Amino acid sequence: MQIQQHRVAVSTRGRGTYEVTDRVQHAVASTGIKDGLCTVFLHHTSASLIITENADPDVQRDLDAFLGRLVPDGDALYRHTSEGPDDMPSHVRSALTQTSLSIPVMDGRCDLGTWQGIFVWEHRHAAHARRLTVSIVGT
Repeated sequence: MQIQQHRVAVSTRGRGTYEVTDRVQHAVASTGIKDGLCTVFLHHTSASLIITENADPDVQRDLDAFLGRLVPDGDALYRHTSEGPDDMPSHVRSALTQTSLSIPVMDGRCDLGTWQGIFVWEHRHAAHARRLTVSIVGT
């Protein structure tokens, strides 16, 4: 049994989704592990990780529109607004989604479905440097 970890830096340009599938797949392939489990962890509280369709960008736009309706910016309910009207909503969006993914590894690759991709979902309006840890456990 082996355990290997890789860091992945992701630069965002503001709110939206950023596909990282190829970068995660590269990290997995570089380990030589053929079968096991890949965990992707995001080190932030105002962005999240999702696995969603990677073929039609309307899916990501629709998800962002839905979350925008569910958790609007500038709601008077929020007290934590020190970094602007998207500050607390970004934390809520992150709490409603996830900051960690577990993906099976088979034949040296993440065993994703045909239309599945791994995305960082940036919830802030400003650009950010995001950090991922990709951990691969297996044989």
